[in-house]
Amino acid sequence: MVECMPSLKYNADGLIPCIVQDADTHEVLMMAWMNAESLRLTLECRETVFWSRSRSELWHKGATSGNVQRLVELRYDCDADTLLALVHPAGPACHTGERSCFYRVVD
Repeated sequence: MVECMPSLKYNADGLIPCIVQDADTHEVLMMAWMNAESLRLTLECRETVFWSRSRSELWHKGATSGNVQRLVELRYDCDADTLLALVHPAGPACHTGERSCFYRVVD
């Protein structure tokens, strides 16, 4: 089912979590926050753009590192309060250099 722009449920800060997944391997790469503007820019430029809570600014993933994430498809969950970005990554997703931010295991 394809919808143009659903009524998404943002939190009190105007943010919605976005899980980023490799479109080919289905590996979960990262989670970041989006606001309405970063969502619009992501759909417009077809690369992921997030809201950095620590810097209070828009963050175009890979703008400085070159590790952009080309958007294949953007989905939302049944409650319309979480996004799923299916991407083709141009490099590691994690700032540590790891392919995925989820490389550690809880024992």
